Amino acid sequence: MYALLIFLVTILIVSLIAALLAAALVIAERYIADYGQCTLTLNGQRDLSVQGGKPLLTVLREEKIFIPSACGGRGTCGVCKVNVTDGGGPILPTETPFLAKEEIADDVRLSCQIKVRGDLAIHIPEELFNVQEFAARCVQIEELTYDMNRFRFELTEPATIEYVPGQYVQLLCPRYKGNAEEVYRAYSIASDPKQKNIIDLIIRRVPNGICTTWCFEYLKQGDTVKMNGPYGEFCLSRTEAPMVFVAGGSGMAPFVTILHAMKNTGNPRQAEYFFGANTTADLCLTGEMKDFEQALPNFTFVPVVARPDESDNWTGETGLVTEAVQRRYTDLSGHEGYLCGSPGMIDAAAKVFTSLGMPEDKIYYDKFA
Repeated sequence: MYALLIFLVTILIVSLIAALLAAALVIAERYIADYGQCTLTLNGQRDLSVQGGKPLLTVLREEKIFIPSACGGRGTCGVCKVNVTDGGGPILPTETPFLAKEEIADDVRLSCQIKVRGDLAIHIPEELFNVQEFAARCVQIEELTYDMNRFRFELTEPATIEYVPGQYVQLLCPRYKGNAEEVYRAYSIASDPKQKNIIDLIIRRVPNGICTTWCFEYLKQGDTVKMNGPYGEFCLSRTEAPMVFVAGGSGMAPFVTILHAMKNTGNPRQAEYFFGANTTADLCLTGEMKDFEQALPNFTFVPVVARPDESDNWTGETGLVTEAVQRRYTDLSGHEGYLCGSPGMIDAAAKVFTSLGMPEDKIYYDKFA
């Protein structure tokens, strides 16, 4: 018994020392290590004088230069890539899982992982200089399922936005009880693009998710928010090839906008949309999809329920959404595929597409991190 007590006390002491050392490092980094003013050179043409000590992603954001970051700067999505041509230092272990050999050779880095500790020279795509920050007001919150809402925002400053259907914005989640710092999260636009003053976001609640907790528990109709964008390259090609859409959950969002755009322009392309749900309670916007079927004669919506309950009297497609695609098609060599959702779902669907003859370069996707 005495030996066990000594063991537990030893563990407690070691843990306490480790915690104190970690706290000391944080304090030293924040208050003692003064990196002063640093020069940040953008694309070899523009010099900015910035305060050192912060992540490059944060420094750029404070200068109203917005780099896409699906995870809000936590280093888990690998999206916030920039070319650091001078002053970046060695690549960190937190970066290597997200960088291909070719990117490393091309000086690509994760801007959320690099701290500005001296002068830096970076290169970012010119189109990111056109990304704007928007102020907006939440004007409607609509429950779509038990864990998914559609949030409607009316832009106030600037009052309108131009975007390509399929793109996304980053929503600023402010500090609230249990969240000590502001974070950004990426959400696909889900509104009608002809309503240039409106941004709809379809958000699925993630247990303990920082931004989704705020959206579902704190954000109220009438509240003001900030967002920036648009970002992303997910959009329809300019061909006339028939299309297969696959999504699940909040992956519905970009397809709503794409279908609105097809309706607005009278796009005659053939499109079949397979939407995967675990149960019938996970289905959403089925009424709107029927309206699109009426407006677009070459569009078909195929809801797929993995595990319908007997009491649901479900007569539609069942099983995995990829299985429904395989039942419907034997040859996709002349089609294009559009996928939106989790990496696992997208990888599985892409594998099915290629097995049915669809060329890899005809598969377009938006992976949710």
